[in-house]
Amino acid sequence: MSDNARWGVTDRAEAKLKPDSEKSTTEHLGDKVKGKTDSAAGSAQPESEKSYTQQATDKVSSSGTDERSYTDKTKDALGLGK
Repeated sequence: MSDNARWGVTDRAEAKLKPDSEKSTTEHLGDKVKGKTDSAAGSAQPESEKSYTQQATDKVSSSGTDERSYTDKTKDALGLGK
């Protein structure tokens, strides 16, 4: 499996940066489907076949079902969370 079958870093960033209030229902659903498909593909793809960029992206986004924001995760990691 190549990185071409994965959700690109740029596409992922664009989806995260665009405010939810500006997204259509179709965009919301598309983001969810792409995210779940990419996660499954990332789990199935051996590390040796991933680019360095994709390996890094997978590590950053490997939060499982945890849908907290990166800001909240960072606050928790620093002991600044609730």
